[in-house]
Amino acid sequence: MANRDAPVNGKYSKLSLFKDGNLVLIDAGQSIIWSTHTKSTSSSFLLQLNDTGNLVLYEGEQLRWQSFDHPTDTLLPDQPLTKNKLLISSRSATNYSSGFYKLFFDLDSILRIRYEGPESTSIYWPDPESLGREGGRNQYINNQKASLDSEGRFNSSDGFVFVSADFGIGPQRMMRIDVDGNLRVYSRIIGHQRRQKWQVQWQAVSHSCKVHGICGPNSLCTHSQHSGRRCTCLSGYKMVNSEDWSYGCAPEFEGCTPEHEAFVVIRQAEFYGYDIRYHPNYTVNECKKECLYDCNCKGFQYSYDYDRACFYCYMKTSLYNGYMQMGFYSDMYIKSPRQLASYFNPKMGFSKSNFSCAGQMGTPIIRLYEKKHDNKLLSDVAVLGCLIGFIEIIGIIIFWYKSSKHSVTITQSYFPVATAFRKFTYSELKRASLNFSEEIGRGGAGVVYKGILSDNRVAAIKKLKNTNHHDEDEFQAEISTIGRLNHMNLIETWGYCAEGKHRLIVYEYMENGSLAGNLRVGKLDWETRFNIAKGTAKGLAYLHEECLEWVLHCDVKPHNILLDAKYNPKVADFGLSKLFDRDRIVNLNFSTVRGTRGYMAPEWVFNLPITSKVDVFSYGVVILEMITGRSPAGKQQRINESGDREYALMEWVRDRIKEVDGSQFWVEEIVNSSIIGEYDRTTMENLVRIALKCADEDMKVRPSMKQVVNMLLHQQNDR
Repeated sequence: MANRDAPVNGKYSKLSLFKDGNLVLIDAGQSIIWSTHTKSTSSSFLLQLNDTGNLVLYEGEQLRWQSFDHPTDTLLPDQPLTKNKLLISSRSATNYSSGFYKLFFDLDSILRIRYEGPESTSIYWPDPESLGREGGRNQYINNQKASLDSEGRFNSSDGFVFVSADFGIGPQRMMRIDVDGNLRVYSRIIGHQRRQKWQVQWQAVSHSCKVHGICGPNSLCTHSQHSGRRCTCLSGYKMVNSEDWSYGCAPEFEGCTPEHEAFVVIRQAEFYGYDIRYHPNYTVNECKKECLYDCNCKGFQYSYDYDRACFYCYMKTSLYNGYMQMGFYSDMYIKSPRQLASYFNPKMGFSKSNFSCAGQMGTPIIRLYEKKHDNKLLSDVAVLGCLIGFIEIIGIIIFWYKSSKHSVTITQSYFPVATAFRKFTYSELKRASLNFSEEIGRGGAGVVYKGILSDNRVAAIKKLKNTNHHDEDEFQAEISTIGRLNHMNLIETWGYCAEGKHRLIVYEYMENGSLAGNLRVGKLDWETRFNIAKGTAKGLAYLHEECLEWVLHCDVKPHNILLDAKYNPKVADFGLSKLFDRDRIVNLNFSTVRGTRGYMAPEWVFNLPITSKVDVFSYGVVILEMITGRSPAGKQQRINESGDREYALMEWVRDRIKEVDGSQFWVEEIVNSSIIGEYDRTTMENLVRIALKCADEDMKVRPSMKQVVNMLLHQQNDR
């Protein structure tokens, strides 16, 4: 964006390339408000827009200026972000002037996002508290450079690397720091009826409330998967600008009167930074007393320090970046007038922040214009054009009114536009499946039938059991989330049916059935099995870390990994498993154990916290089964028909490795003879070790699915 903070107002504006090679933007027919300053005595200049999106000015064959050197808020594939360049967000969705968020290389060569608000400045990505322990970034690098390539891979000189959820050659992509302070990678998707949209494939901050300044000072941010982000003024405070939450809230009270003040307790909340004192081994009452009689203290955070084995409190002089989240083991005590303290409810709040542009934010552009001579002919033509346009509008309204009566039934058969997939009637699906005659799969959640839709697409129609437990609003909310999931290694959902007691899900038909069926017949070669392991890991990593809601699968097994015509894997049956706020650490809503015997993580049995690591465990078991051909179902150990002891799959593999410790042939001891084709021994060894690490009984030892993907990609590159 040229001159984004003082844009042209459009009247007589012109972009011109002068003969001396200077590219200029002229406003009001006379004022140069932006220029490339590329003057030369040569007259051989060429301005060219490349297929990459780079606008390039050439002098002969020499590059003199390019737009890639001047990013605004967006990086296109192969556009570098270097030491002296930065991305700056727009102020709002409709105001493209410089906003509060900047992506840049810091003085220590780390790529960071900084919030620069009206009252405070702070860095929130990567998390400053975890950078030293687990950030894994390289500091003080001479050549600072980061870029996104056309396949969706991002590389930074500080060691930060990731791949987009739809990694691979295909859609157009871009990386942008959005108005809400989050850094995202988008892919251009062509959907139903050739409609195009930009879809998120990666984002830096998974929990939107962790973005600093998102709700402004003296406010609290909360987030849920259904209602999204909500901003709430603290007790005793009111909004500064009703149209823009970034201004936060201001106090409604004045002075410092300890005898008339009390504390509002907000459970599982914190306010980042701005601590004036830290007190270990303090009781709540001691913290309250000190804060009450300190006029600079606005509140304190009270928590338990596991390292020091004591309670502590942080005294806050300012209340910035407050957010509430399940899994926090600390509480906030906000000082407030006693008569207001009892009225605060953080769950109520105000409406969801929309960051609309405030009325007084813009500065009017005042420029002089040359008066043009009146032209009577042009005026007559304009009047005639308006008259014809008015007649056409009347005709369109009449046509729309008549045709709308005939389109009601069609419109009602679709879910709202936001979900972009069909809502089928029960009779449609009954007809498509020939009265549910051809069964192609069966599981605990329901039965799957093959069907042919009215547009001749072959579909898999899953008829859910126990539908009485699904409230209509809950079912529609969850199915809406499923419709927004989009990844090449997830089964594509085409629609659903919620009619009476019937609940059905319609998704794409997989020609080669399930991984379980293919393992039984033993026709998968080594290359195909490795690609299945890699693709399944990518699909699960997307569910856990990349999609906008955190989806916990809870039943990863070969029966739920389907193969298309080219044996590409697609994870299925993730739909109604469980949807969460992605950063929620502990799940408190599981009423029953979920999963299949043999693939279930120990957490289910021992009533431990349920996290995404349960899917990691199941994935590890699936990989071991794919390599060994042995089913994990059964007890820890049993006596077979020959009288010998048979051990569970993980123990069996570990025992084979120990028995031939030091030998290079232990792989041959465990690889199933049905694997067709030669395999690379080193790659197979590493794959087994990755699977064993995933299936470790200690969930802290297990890697995340994103780490598994990176390990598998590394293996692929080394082959």
